[in-house]
Amino acid sequence: MLIIFSGLPGAGKTTIARELARHLTAVHLRVDSIEQAIRDFGVPQPLNDIGYRVGYAVAADNLLIGQTVIADSVNPLQLTRDAWLAVALRAGTAAAEVEITCSNQKLHRQRLEMRPMEIKGLKSPTWEEVVSRKYEPWSREHIVIDTAEKNVAEIVRELGEVFSKR
Repeated sequence: MLIIFSGLPGAGKTTIARELARHLTAVHLRVDSIEQAIRDFGVPQPLNDIGYRVGYAVAADNLLIGQTVIADSVNPLQLTRDAWLAVALRAGTAAAEVEITCSNQKLHRQRLEMRPMEIKGLKSPTWEEVVSRKYEPWSREHIVIDTAEKNVAEIVRELGEVFSKR
């Protein structure tokens, strides 16, 4: 199965994706890690969709050997969301889309500004960059998780139950 996480920086995507990957013994594929590795190599900016394209390929490789993959990225455009679904289709596996939100703007901003940068060299966006970022509305059903309402353990338990039944 391909579990596709989406949401703005600081909402809690990576924290939840990482813990869910542990819970399900799944591959955690983080586009931020891919993009920073590409930057570290010295590829001229902007990266455009290079990180996503690498992510699609790595996800497909793992899906084809029977691994569950959790794709962790902002995934702000319908185009990228469709591309992740196409990866699952080509691999002949199921897919689920999960949007991580934080309805409490004060909490969201605090998380963004206080989070440690785990990827060496990765620059965290400012709050202004997050709220002004292009993020297209969803046009299809998907799972929405509001991290202002539940803690990580509760969310992972609930998602684990959903995905263990599929």
